[in-house]
Amino acid sequence: MGVWDYREILTGLPIAVTMWEHPQRERGFRAMITRYVLGAAMVLAGLAAAMQPPINAALAKRTGGLESATISFAVGTLILLVFALVLGNGSLLSLRGAPAWQWTGGLLGALFVWSTIVMVPRLGAAGLIASVIAGQLVGGLIIDRFGLFGLPQTPISWTRVAGVALLLVGGALVVRR
Repeated sequence: MGVWDYREILTGLPIAVTMWEHPQRERGFRAMITRYVLGAAMVLAGLAAAMQPPINAALAKRTGGLESATISFAVGTLILLVFALVLGNGSLLSLRGAPAWQWTGGLLGALFVWSTIVMVPRLGAAGLIASVIAGQLVGGLIIDRFGLFGLPQTPISWTRVAGVALLLVGGALVVRR
């Protein structure tokens, strides 16, 4: 059974994480409502994420592309460090035993932020986000299908493929301008 943690209420979207013991076992109306609420929260997070590339690109005009990405990561790292120290329930020291592949998230994030800084002036915010979402959806299907990175395996169904196909067509229309 799900439990809402006080940190979600205090910190909002950046820390909004439900505390589910067995999310794959959740069924029924409450689970459906929770999925829709979490989905809506991620739509809001997506709106915020759409602002990041143009903001970073504007900063890049002043500082340079890699410098802007560095500043973005430095500010984000500082904020996350404060959140982790104040609200975290894990241990930063536990990273010593983490396998090497778990360290690549920062590398992938840095490449993502830098590439959005370079591409948003060329594609526009909507074109960039449409392209990113297309890549994320295809990648997400593959990750789910094979249960990569410790996630449970989720079969690829015709409805999931149709949903991704429709979003890819929509993305292509947005990039076309």
